[in-house]
Amino acid sequence: MSENVIETKVSSSKVQESSSHSLKEGIMKLILALQHLIAMFGATVLVPIVTGFDPSIALVSAGLGTLTFHMVTKKKVPVFLGSSFAFIPVILSVKQMYNGDLSYVQGGIIAAGLIYVIVSLFIKKIGVKRIEKYLPAQVIGPMIIVIGLNLIPTAYGMASNNLMVAAITLGTALIINFTAKGFLKQLAILIAVTVGYIVSLRIGIVDTKLITEASLVAMPAFNLPKFSIPAIATIAPVVLAVFMEHIGDITTNGNVVGKNFVEDPGLNRTLLGDGLATMLAGFIGGPANTTYGENTGVLAITKNYNPAILRLTAVCAISLGFISKVGAVLKSIPVPVMGGISLMLFSMISLIGVKTIRNTKVEMNVKNILIMLTILALGFGSGIIEKHFGVTIGIPITETVKISGLSFAAIVGVMLNAIFNAFHKKTAENA
Repeated sequence: MSENVIETKVSSSKVQESSSHSLKEGIMKLILALQHLIAMFGATVLVPIVTGFDPSIALVSAGLGTLTFHMVTKKKVPVFLGSSFAFIPVILSVKQMYNGDLSYVQGGIIAAGLIYVIVSLFIKKIGVKRIEKYLPAQVIGPMIIVIGLNLIPTAYGMASNNLMVAAITLGTALIINFTAKGFLKQLAILIAVTVGYIVSLRIGIVDTKLITEASLVAMPAFNLPKFSIPAIATIAPVVLAVFMEHIGDITTNGNVVGKNFVEDPGLNRTLLGDGLATMLAGFIGGPANTTYGENTGVLAITKNYNPAILRLTAVCAISLGFISKVGAVLKSIPVPVMGGISLMLFSMISLIGVKTIRNTKVEMNVKNILIMLTILALGFGSGIIEKHFGVTIGIPITETVKISGLSFAAIVGVMLNAIFNAFHKKTAENA
């Protein structure tokens, strides 16, 4: 009898320990998810603020889009989808075309998402291997570097609103990242933003009215799309400009995690997930979705690659779309705080590109050096030329859409690599 009692107590103790461990693990995952949410929050709500969409709907569509993406990609890719900046010019153009009616913009966004779906089916048919041979490390590495370099000026522009606050935020993140260990190190971004927020409160640059005036719960103003040929013709071609960016983001994400996501679950699945997420956003009244460099930066810093955390982030984003008070707290985070932490995130992305070239031991011959320099010059240098001289280097698609920057650089890099390889093969055959 006493042995049974002892066994029952031991069993009960194990259950309690297991329950306690599960609770602790759940809390840790939630904290990490919130950290990802903070990292992407500013950019995701900035697009709807600039274009006129409802930020709450943008959060809901980003969350639903991320969950859709994860289902399509077999829950393997640690990605969060947020509002796409590439669509801003065409959204504003169609908005003006229809006197501010964003319903027609939604129709165009749905059409763009559908093109992604069609392209994904095409890639599945021809095979990912045929795509991969055009994307060696000497092409992908510089593409990743350009993604980070192009984002750094934006981060500095945000930080320049108050360099002291930005420096404190950035410094806190760097100190924790280089000196802390374990779970504390994984929270470097969250702690840094908190410190920056507290400093901002002390010096009075936090808009607390956003928090006090926000209602606790509110239903986002979901809106149905309308379709028109001019709107679709204006918005849909932007897919050509963001296709290479998608490849760059997925490749960067894979390089951080140490897996080839282009191969498994496959580029066709990641494109399909992106396309369906964008279509979903268009149907409920949100801006187009895309993979986010900020979250790749968080992965690189925290070294926690669990896709389940990104799905939890998606649930949090959806919740914030309805819980106005909490969303208001995040909206009140000052721009220089986000600028300071973004400098770290975007720098990490460029470093990943450098590591890609180094770790794959790219041969530093004339061919590869020329390819890498061309991508870097066109991808980053063209932005400087456009800013200072007003000249955009790229391929015009429509009056409002032009393949430029990273997309143009990537296309030129891929073509240059293919030409060099073909020339080398022909020379070898003739020898």
